[in-house]
Amino acid sequence: MTKGTTAQGKRTKKTHIMCRRCGHRSYHATKRVCAKCGFNKTAKRRGYKWMKLR
Repeated sequence: MTKGTTAQGKRTKKTHIMCRRCGHRSYHATKRVCAKCGFNKTAKRRGYKWMKLR
């Protein structure tokens, strides 16, 4: 009887890869959308008002 090694051993896939537009490792390989800059979702850069420094 195994405890958790078999389930944990299958977690080897990379979900995020390098983004072509921003260069960060936040481009989702399956969804094909960058979490940081919004590449492939919009032509504009992803950004919110709460992100800006005051």
